[in-house]
Amino acid sequence: MAVKRLKPVTPGTRFRVANTFAELTGHKPEKSLIAPMKSSGGRNNQGKMTMRNMGGGHKKKYRIIDFKREKQNMPAEVISVEYDPNRTCFISLVKYTDGEKRYIIAPNGIKAGQKVESGRGVSPDVGNTLYIDEIPLGSTIHNIELRPGQGAKICRSAGSSAQLLARDGRYATIKLPSGETRMILVTCMATIGTVSNPDHSLVVLGKAGRNRWLGRRPRVRGVAMNPVDHPMGGGEGRASGGHPISRTGVLAKGYKTRSPKKASSKYILERRKK
Repeated sequence: MAVKRLKPVTPGTRFRVANTFAELTGHKPEKSLIAPMKSSGGRNNQGKMTMRNMGGGHKKKYRIIDFKREKQNMPAEVISVEYDPNRTCFISLVKYTDGEKRYIIAPNGIKAGQKVESGRGVSPDVGNTLYIDEIPLGSTIHNIELRPGQGAKICRSAGSSAQLLARDGRYATIKLPSGETRMILVTCMATIGTVSNPDHSLVVLGKAGRNRWLGRRPRVRGVAMNPVDHPMGGGEGRASGGHPISRTGVLAKGYKTRSPKKASSKYILERRKK
């Protein structure tokens, strides 16, 4: 995957860094695997705004992704690699030997015509989904389950991956992209490889209008508001605003919001880097 820097023929293209989408082979989504999607504009069921800075944007259809990979020990051929407006990575349309088509998260480097498979006894090749107790130690993995049969929950965004460090009894030790090291049951499944579109972080939108197309409205800084609107608002001139704090009064830096009594804390061996 690569990005391209556009020539400054307009103010919007002066700083723009765009995705080349060179890996994509499919254009129109599979009709049987799309669902309608309604945007809320940040409003709840009473029509009240509960989330700010949301609204507008291009209309989208949801692509139904197979996160469970439960069709085991049945090879599937990759038909195409497609763009998905609902996520940062690309998706792949695969066709199983029984004729069924499904969308999966596309691993980096996957090509049309390639074969992928899931289940026990499957070779640890890129795109194949295995149980963690069969994955070689040191492997790079993504689409990791937290509970057996739940479906992938971890490492699903563009360019993300985790590393399988060790196995001990019922649990495997996995180092996550955040730097956190945690234990996951070896009966959970994970996919070999890294998620596609690794250069997504290099993209520069170039103009405010592109943000609007994505459904993001302008965001006003707290220090630019009046005291009635934000704890950091007001003051003469450009006042710094004191302690970084949210609109509702929660400290923005260093304040721990995770519950100390959370049950899953016992599985975390090392917390993420600050």
